[in-house]
Amino acid sequence: MENWIEMIKTDTFLWIIFSIMVILFIGFIVMIVQYSKLNKRYCNFMKKLGEGKNLEEDLETYMYRVDKVEKQNAEISHEIENLGKDLTKCIQKIGMVRYSAFKDTGSDLSFTLAMLDEDNNGVVLNGIYSREMSNIYAKPIEKGKSTYTLSEEETQAIQKAINSNG
Repeated sequence: MENWIEMIKTDTFLWIIFSIMVILFIGFIVMIVQYSKLNKRYCNFMKKLGEGKNLEEDLETYMYRVDKVEKQNAEISHEIENLGKDLTKCIQKIGMVRYSAFKDTGSDLSFTLAMLDEDNNGVVLNGIYSREMSNIYAKPIEKGKSTYTLSEEETQAIQKAINSNG
Protein backbone atom coordinates (compact mmCIF):
# COMPACT_ATOMS: atom_id res chain seq x y z
CA MET A 1 0.00 0.00 0.00
CA GLU A 2 2.82 2.36 0.83
CA ASN A 3 4.40 1.64 -2.55
CA TRP A 4 1.29 2.96 -4.27
CA ILE A 5 1.20 6.09 -2.22
CA GLU A 6 4.87 6.82 -2.97
CA MET A 7 4.32 6.17 -6.67
CA ILE A 8 1.42 8.65 -6.73
CA LYS A 9 3.67 11.31 -5.18
CA THR A 10 6.26 11.05 -7.99
CA ASP A 11 6.50 13.44 -10.92
CA THR A 12 6.29 10.59 -13.39
CA PHE A 13 2.82 9.70 -12.24
CA LEU A 14 1.70 13.28 -12.64
CA TRP A 15 3.16 13.37 -16.17
CA ILE A 16 1.26 10.18 -17.04
CA ILE A 17 -2.01 11.61 -15.73
CA PHE A 18 -1.35 14.87 -17.57
CA SER A 19 -0.64 12.95 -20.82
CA ILE A 20 -3.83 10.95 -20.48
CA MET A 21 -5.81 14.16 -19.94
CA VAL A 22 -4.23 15.78 -23.02
CA ILE A 23 -5.05 12.69 -25.12
CA LEU A 24 -8.64 12.71 -23.84
CA PHE A 25 -8.93 16.44 -24.54
CA ILE A 26 -7.64 15.96 -28.10
CA GLY A 27 -10.09 13.08 -28.57
CA PHE A 28 -12.89 15.30 -27.31
CA ILE A 29 -11.93 18.04 -29.82
CA VAL A 30 -11.82 15.44 -32.64
CA MET A 31 -15.29 14.18 -31.65
CA ILE A 32 -16.69 17.74 -31.66
CA VAL A 33 -15.24 18.35 -35.14
CA GLN A 34 -16.62 15.05 -36.45
CA TYR A 35 -20.02 15.78 -34.93
CA SER A 36 -20.02 19.22 -36.54
CA LYS A 37 -19.17 17.73 -39.95
CA LEU A 38 -21.82 15.02 -39.55
CA ASN A 39 -24.42 17.58 -38.52
CA LYS A 40 -23.55 19.74 -41.53
CA ARG A 41 -23.81 16.72 -43.85
CA TYR A 42 -27.18 15.82 -42.29
CA CYS A 43 -28.52 19.34 -42.82
CA ASN A 44 -27.30 19.32 -46.43
CA PHE A 45 -28.87 15.89 -46.93
CA MET A 46 -32.18 17.17 -45.63
CA LYS A 47 -32.21 20.00 -48.14
CA LYS A 48 -34.03 19.16 -51.33
CA LEU A 49 -32.06 19.52 -54.52
CA GLY A 50 -33.03 22.63 -56.44
CA GLU A 51 -35.84 23.83 -54.20
CA GLY A 52 -33.85 24.42 -51.06
CA LYS A 53 -36.70 23.24 -48.81
CA ASN A 54 -35.96 21.22 -45.76
CA LEU A 55 -36.87 17.55 -46.22
CA GLU A 56 -37.45 17.17 -42.49
CA GLU A 57 -40.13 19.88 -42.57
CA ASP A 58 -41.76 18.18 -45.56
CA LEU A 59 -41.76 14.86 -43.70
CA GLU A 60 -43.43 16.49 -40.69
CA THR A 61 -46.05 18.05 -42.98
CA TYR A 62 -46.58 14.70 -44.66
CA MET A 63 -47.02 12.93 -41.31
CA TYR A 64 -49.54 15.58 -40.22
CA ARG A 65 -51.49 14.98 -43.42
CA VAL A 66 -51.34 11.20 -42.91
CA ASP A 67 -52.73 11.61 -39.39
CA LYS A 68 -55.51 13.80 -40.77
CA VAL A 69 -56.38 11.20 -43.43
CA GLU A 70 -56.41 8.45 -40.79
CA LYS A 71 -58.89 10.46 -38.72
CA GLN A 72 -61.06 11.06 -41.79
CA ASN A 73 -60.95 7.34 -42.62
CA ALA A 74 -62.06 6.50 -39.08
CA GLU A 75 -64.98 8.94 -39.41
CA ILE A 76 -65.92 7.50 -42.81
CA SER A 77 -65.77 3.95 -41.42
CA HIS A 78 -68.03 5.00 -38.55
CA GLU A 79 -70.52 6.58 -40.97
CA ILE A 80 -70.50 3.47 -43.18
CA GLU A 81 -71.19 1.33 -40.13
CA ASN A 82 -74.15 3.57 -39.22
CA LEU A 83 -75.44 3.44 -42.79
CA GLY A 84 -75.20 -0.34 -42.73
CA LYS A 85 -77.31 -0.42 -39.58
CA ASP A 86 -79.85 1.96 -41.11
CA LEU A 87 -79.94 -0.03 -44.33
CA THR A 88 -81.41 -3.05 -42.56
CA LYS A 89 -84.52 -0.93 -41.90
CA CYS A 90 -84.91 0.18 -45.53
CA ILE A 91 -87.05 -1.53 -48.13
CA GLN A 92 -84.84 -4.21 -49.65
CA LYS A 93 -87.24 -6.85 -50.89
CA ILE A 94 -90.10 -6.32 -53.31
CA GLY A 95 -92.62 -8.81 -54.59
CA MET A 96 -95.47 -8.02 -56.96
CA VAL A 97 -98.41 -10.06 -58.25
CA ARG A 98 -100.79 -8.76 -60.94
CA TYR A 99 -104.24 -10.27 -61.20
CA SER A 100 -107.75 -9.63 -62.38
CA ALA A 101 -109.95 -8.93 -59.35
CA PHE A 102 -113.28 -9.19 -61.25
CA LYS A 103 -114.33 -11.37 -64.14
CA ASP A 104 -115.85 -8.48 -66.08
CA THR A 105 -112.56 -6.52 -66.33
CA GLY A 106 -109.94 -7.46 -68.87
CA SER A 107 -106.19 -7.64 -68.26
CA ASP A 108 -104.54 -7.98 -64.90
CA LEU A 109 -105.11 -4.40 -63.72
CA SER A 110 -105.28 -5.22 -60.01
CA PHE A 111 -102.04 -5.75 -58.15
CA THR A 112 -100.49 -6.70 -54.84
CA LEU A 113 -97.15 -5.19 -53.90
CA ALA A 114 -95.12 -6.36 -50.90
CA MET A 115 -92.24 -4.12 -49.71
CA LEU A 116 -90.07 -5.58 -46.94
CA ASP A 117 -86.85 -4.75 -45.11
CA GLU A 118 -84.05 -7.17 -44.21
CA ASP A 119 -86.08 -8.63 -41.32
CA ASN A 120 -89.17 -9.13 -43.53
CA ASN A 121 -90.99 -6.20 -41.91
CA GLY A 122 -92.89 -3.74 -44.08
CA VAL A 123 -96.17 -3.37 -45.87
CA VAL A 124 -98.27 -5.11 -48.50
CA LEU A 125 -100.35 -2.92 -50.79
CA ASN A 126 -103.36 -4.32 -52.60
CA GLY A 127 -104.72 -2.24 -55.50
CA ILE A 128 -108.11 -3.45 -56.69
CA TYR A 129 -109.27 -2.11 -60.05
CA SER A 130 -112.84 -2.23 -61.30
CA ARG A 131 -114.61 -0.34 -64.06
CA GLU A 132 -116.31 2.02 -61.61
CA MET A 133 -113.44 2.69 -59.21
CA SER A 134 -109.99 1.76 -57.98
CA ASN A 135 -109.03 1.19 -54.33
CA ILE A 136 -105.71 0.58 -52.60
CA TYR A 137 -105.45 -1.17 -49.26
CA ALA A 138 -102.37 -1.50 -47.05
CA LYS A 139 -101.58 -4.11 -44.42
CA PRO A 140 -98.56 -4.10 -42.08
CA ILE A 141 -96.17 -7.04 -42.25
CA GLU A 142 -93.96 -8.17 -39.35
CA LYS A 143 -91.47 -11.01 -39.84
CA GLY A 144 -93.29 -12.06 -43.03
CA LYS A 145 -96.71 -12.31 -41.34
CA SER A 146 -99.66 -9.98 -40.84
CA THR A 147 -102.23 -9.71 -38.09
CA TYR A 148 -104.80 -9.11 -40.84
CA THR A 149 -106.20 -11.82 -43.05
CA LEU A 150 -104.19 -12.01 -46.27
CA SER A 151 -105.53 -12.87 -49.69
CA GLU A 152 -103.85 -15.47 -51.87
CA GLU A 153 -102.27 -12.74 -54.03
CA GLU A 154 -100.96 -10.88 -50.97
CA THR A 155 -99.41 -14.09 -49.63
CA GLN A 156 -97.80 -14.72 -53.03
CA ALA A 157 -96.38 -11.18 -53.18
CA ILE A 158 -94.94 -11.53 -49.66
CA GLN A 159 -93.34 -14.87 -50.57
CA LYS A 160 -91.87 -13.35 -53.75
CA ALA A 161 -90.40 -10.50 -51.71
CA ILE A 162 -88.96 -12.83 -49.07
CA ASN A 163 -87.40 -15.06 -51.75
CA SER A 164 -85.98 -12.12 -53.73
CA ASN A 165 -82.32 -11.16 -53.32
CA GLY A 166 -83.13 -7.52 -52.58
